[in-house]
Amino acid sequence: MGRCSLGLRQRRRRKSVDMTDADDRKVIETQLGRPQRADSEVVSRCHLGLPVVVRVPPLLDDGTPFPTLYWLTCPLAVARIARLESSGGVKRMDAKSESDPQFAEDLETAHRSYETERDVRVPAGANPTPSGGVGGSSSGVKCLHAHYAHTRAGGDNPVGKLVREWIEPLDCTEECVVDGDPNPTWTPRP
Repeated sequence: MGRCSLGLRQRRRRKSVDMTDADDRKVIETQLGRPQRADSEVVSRCHLGLPVVVRVPPLLDDGTPFPTLYWLTCPLAVARIARLESSGGVKRMDAKSESDPQFAEDLETAHRSYETERDVRVPAGANPTPSGGVGGSSSGVKCLHAHYAHTRAGGDNPVGKLVREWIEPLDCTEECVVDGDPNPTWTPRP
């Protein structure tokens, strides 16, 4: 029995295209709605080939320390996670960390791993430098977006894993950015 016979609509998938660094930069800036503050590397893409998560250097172009190693750019993921946060998602994850010792241990491990991964990218002699774990937090949960970005970039993060279960698939049928501009026909799906 096919998908259509089950009442599921077939999604039109566009073939993803290879993008240059300049293309990526323009897409990322359009997704963010502002210029990037440092050159970033795409570490995760959606099924349409567009950036979902970028790795940001620990020092921005102006020398400002930046604790967030992985930054979420996908507007669909940003919108879905914003809904989780606005409904108390951060508080619920902190409460889970307080009541579940294994979850708390895994979260602490994620913070330390994130911090170590970021800190090896800090140029020798840099001062000041970024600090903290996921999103610059020394413990607990500061931002579901940062935890999800860490997971999407390959990190072992218990908060990010839960968020991933709640917001994926990122199942856009159209690109959010076309030719470097916001796609007027794209909308964040529920």
